[in-house]
Amino acid sequence: MSVQATARTPSRRWSRAAFREALGGYLFISPWVIGFIVFSIGPMLFSLYFSFTKYNIVSWPPEWVGLDNWTYALSGKDRLFYHSIVTTGKFAALVVPLGVLTSLALAVLLNRGIAGVTFFRMIFFLPSLTPIAAIAILWLWLLHPELGPINYAISLIGVKGPRWLSDQVWVIPSMAIIGIWASAGGSRMIIFLAGLQGVPQEMYDAASIDGAGPLQRLWHITLPMISPVIFFNTVLGVIGAFRVFALAFVATDGGPAFASWFYLLNLYQNMRDLRMGYASMLAWVFFLIVLVFTYVQFRMAVRWVYYAGETGK
Repeated sequence: MSVQATARTPSRRWSRAAFREALGGYLFISPWVIGFIVFSIGPMLFSLYFSFTKYNIVSWPPEWVGLDNWTYALSGKDRLFYHSIVTTGKFAALVVPLGVLTSLALAVLLNRGIAGVTFFRMIFFLPSLTPIAAIAILWLWLLHPELGPINYAISLIGVKGPRWLSDQVWVIPSMAIIGIWASAGGSRMIIFLAGLQGVPQEMYDAASIDGAGPLQRLWHITLPMISPVIFFNTVLGVIGAFRVFALAFVATDGGPAFASWFYLLNLYQNMRDLRMGYASMLAWVFFLIVLVFTYVQFRMAVRWVYYAGETGK
């Protein structure tokens, strides 16, 4: 009997110690868990409920309307709904590929060990530290049709510059230029630079011995080796492009003639009009759009993203 009791004692001690250790771990993470439930999961569930209601904050309880908000938007009765999606898509189609390529080019340049590389890193990174409102005001002056220095420089070669942010045709390309300038030298460039520095130098040396030139080494070694980094930055770039709001809000307020009326501007306008039920529906549609685009990118990544630890099939 005593032998059995002795045999059970270590197990009991271990289980008590494991319980105390687990309890301590749960207590340490409980502030984050509580905060995540209260400030993330909770509001998401409430917004999902509000998306099926007519709610204006002032009156309570919200009026249940079922799928009316969803059908109103998806049926095209809200003329700005699909327009805002298309406008945001045009902006993303410009800013994502050009932004990724620009960040990659800057990272390749800095990775070559040129003189004054620390200075150039600082210069490239500074725009990403500037508040977006200040960036918008700066570029409003730079792109001013009559007083802006860019149009003045263009006029010196005998060409009349466009109206940029005041023109329905040029406003999206102008916003893309501003977005690329503000983000190309930021965290995306740093991530690319870290990926480039992780490529083994031996691979470049072997390729050089075989007679590969700089472009061949870039295409056959650098890009495949940093393809996971390219994929990561592309996913974040798409999400960031769809989230564009502050730049358009300060620079154009959706104009001219709704030409820069991005999706989040449409959502914000409905919130400002206290149409909280409809705005909640727009937020969930935005979540689904981003989810679908991210899923498609992950599915397509299997074809071109190379992970060094994977074995071929």
